[in-house]
Amino acid sequence: MSDTLMHATVDFDQPGKQQGHLAVPYSHNLGGWANLQIPVTVLVNGEGPTVLLLAGNHGDEYPGQIAILKLGRELEASQIRGRLIMIPILNPPASRAGTRLSPLDGQNLNRSFPGKAEGSVSDKIAHYLTNVLFPMSEYVIDLHTGGRSTDFYPCAHMHLVPDREQRRRMVAGTLAYNTDLAFLYADIAGTGLLPVEAENQGKVVITTEMGGAESLPARLNRLSQEGLRNVLIHTGVLEGDFKTREDLGLPPTRWVQSLDRDDYRFAPESGIYESLVDLGDEVEDGQAVGQIHFLERPDREPVPIVALRAGILLGDRGPSVCSQGDCVAVIAHDVDPSILE
Repeated sequence: MSDTLMHATVDFDQPGKQQGHLAVPYSHNLGGWANLQIPVTVLVNGEGPTVLLLAGNHGDEYPGQIAILKLGRELEASQIRGRLIMIPILNPPASRAGTRLSPLDGQNLNRSFPGKAEGSVSDKIAHYLTNVLFPMSEYVIDLHTGGRSTDFYPCAHMHLVPDREQRRRMVAGTLAYNTDLAFLYADIAGTGLLPVEAENQGKVVITTEMGGAESLPARLNRLSQEGLRNVLIHTGVLEGDFKTREDLGLPPTRWVQSLDRDDYRFAPESGIYESLVDLGDEVEDGQAVGQIHFLERPDREPVPIVALRAGILLGDRGPSVCSQGDCVAVIAHDVDPSILE
């Protein structure tokens, strides 16, 4: 039994549709007995998988939050086979503030797993997912964009987990999003990721990087929402007609990877970043994909940021201003198909 201090206002086993909150106890200057309330919708109907659907892990990544909010209003239990748990805004304070980190504790929720029952607010949320929601789930879908920091070519993505059966199921789920690119990525910014904790528990984990910035064009919101519905149909939890890219008249998904630290290009100095290549464009070994200008030194030539191997530009710096050490470009390379089997 979990020793979590959080509680839910919904019953995860009750048939039908419920909407309520996950309550996280904490204190602030004007509230000694406060609860952070995280919205949750639960649909339960008969036999089938349990799918945990999450967005707003980072507050400034909104398309997934919008997609799940819409599903929570639109779906009824009669459309479900099994159990669908939807948390559209996992980090409400960060969502309200438009920030990656939680304003309540300064933590990156996506670096807080497996969490602590009596830690910070982010620790408590991570602990609840790790010990309550992940164990009851077969699929964990965690929707992201690059937020304000990075603009990504829209893609579904996953880790290359060692268990081959789990890997095959994650590949199938990733493909169900019907994005042009599917992305294998590495953890270069530390440990404690939500997807890794779910993967370590044997879950089928499906994630996205659906562009970047706070506001996305309508086409990316459509892709986020239509792809998500297709993934839910693929899992068997949602009724409907599953569509492949062939059904949609599209070419097969292209698998790319950035598994080496050198695929992630960091700013050697602070300044103003200029992108020189469009997202999704092919780049050559040694090609400059961007350059850094210097506000206080107009006499200095800009410093180029070069690709260390040929590939495609998958991720690009969001804000023009960058600090030394910021990731300003992600270069991806084609995947050997045998590793996906």
